[in-house]
Amino acid sequence: MTTAAAADGLTPPPPAPAADRIDPKKLAIFLTMVVGMFMAVLDIQIVAASLADIQAGLAASADQISWVQTSYLIAEVMMIPISGYLTRSLSTRVMFSISAAGFAISSLACGLSTSMEMLIVMRAIQGFIGGAMIPTVFATSITAFPRSRAMQISAGIGLIVTLAPTIGPTLGGWISQSLSWHWLFFVNVAPGFMIASVVWLYADFDKPDLDRLKRFDFFGFLLMAVALGLTEYILEEGPGEDWFADRWITIFTIIALGAGLAFFFRQRRSDHPIVEFAAYRNINFVVGSIAAATLGVALFGLVYVLPLFLARIEGYNALQIGETLFVTGGAMFLTAPFAATLSRKFDPRLVSASGLVLLAGATHALTGVTAEWGYWNLFWPQVARGAGLMLTMAPLNVIALGTLEPALVPGASGLYNLARNLGGAFGLAIINTILTDRTAFHTRVLADFYNTGRPAFTERLAAITAHFQAEGVANPDLAALQVLANFGRREAATLAFADVFIVITVVCLITAPLFILASPPDRQPAPGGH
Repeated sequence: MTTAAAADGLTPPPPAPAADRIDPKKLAIFLTMVVGMFMAVLDIQIVAASLADIQAGLAASADQISWVQTSYLIAEVMMIPISGYLTRSLSTRVMFSISAAGFAISSLACGLSTSMEMLIVMRAIQGFIGGAMIPTVFATSITAFPRSRAMQISAGIGLIVTLAPTIGPTLGGWISQSLSWHWLFFVNVAPGFMIASVVWLYADFDKPDLDRLKRFDFFGFLLMAVALGLTEYILEEGPGEDWFADRWITIFTIIALGAGLAFFFRQRRSDHPIVEFAAYRNINFVVGSIAAATLGVALFGLVYVLPLFLARIEGYNALQIGETLFVTGGAMFLTAPFAATLSRKFDPRLVSASGLVLLAGATHALTGVTAEWGYWNLFWPQVARGAGLMLTMAPLNVIALGTLEPALVPGASGLYNLARNLGGAFGLAIINTILTDRTAFHTRVLADFYNTGRPAFTERLAAITAHFQAEGVANPDLAALQVLANFGRREAATLAFADVFIVITVVCLITAPLFILASPPDRQPAPGGH
């Protein structure tokens, strides 16, 4: 009877082994932390979409307004690598609570800023204090739950990390238009304090080791801050300053390289390094970090380039851009459970590599872009892009961090997230350089066709001139030349965007085969972590 009932599916399935069960309370606290991480990622995107409103509200110059983002990113990359050291010293509960509460307080200060100088300082504080939330969530997902459930948890985190840049520009535009730019920061205050309170009261993932704080290497941190801060500055400002043609870019590059090398050798000789490079002895972590950097290029690069194309070439407003890009977010949301299932049933390395190949294919489909492309031309490449991002991200965290000793995971999580951020920064710098140089190149090439010796050109010019004459336009010859010049600039810019898509495609395809070097992330780490 029992056997028959079981065969008919009338009896419940046996419970999961105790080792595979997730404590509901622990999961609830972790999900609260994930919301905090989402808030931090989203903040960068909603502010980026509304810089013009902030500039107008504070009467800032174009040079000043760029520092609203630059100061945040520079401060954030200073915190990310040391977040693991501080988490092991203070505990996940204390570190995350301080980070979330500090993020909320600094957000309030940003919204209350009365000058651009004050806002830039507050944004730097916001980026530094809040910078610990993202790597802390990644580390906790590996150390606090059974490894058998890591793929499911990783898929959820991947969805958050990639969804925020997709909806951020639209949400930022709506907030600034419906309320004011101040609310771009005020929206963080109440959620930030709620998240900090819940984590402070209920989190219990690990124990603090306060003796580690006494051994904190402040001089080493200074060297690291100089190296990473200047690197971020160089990548932000380099494209606009023609790179090493600018004296200060050259000087800062030399200082950054010197500080970085001094920091590396100081940490290698230290008995208590604030950044543990031992994780790089693990090939999975190396491959995962390279793939994370590639994702940074593809994710942040496309989030930057596609709105730029839609605004410059198609003349879309913020709402139309948001509606177009939301296709990617929808595809990611629908792909998330599928990606988690595939990562459990098949080799996670194959799933992540396949995601990169799909992402490359989606980006390659964009290389045929023309100035007439609209929503439906971008629809299926956007769907494939969302699916590719999700398939890559879902197993990648586990591939990179899942075979490390638990004691190495917090610090490695910081380095892993730093790789993604720096990958995005390098990618954006390269993209801006390509757009500038290749637009100029295509303009020169197209200029050869603007020749009165070419029948096609003279016929088109005559037709446009006749149209303006019929409309009674003053100086129709000049007006016709202006129309053709604008057409040429538009086509040159479109071809430059296509060149960017080719570069991103190649980067993804080069990275995908590297997963062969990694081992399946299904073995348990060696004991001895805490």
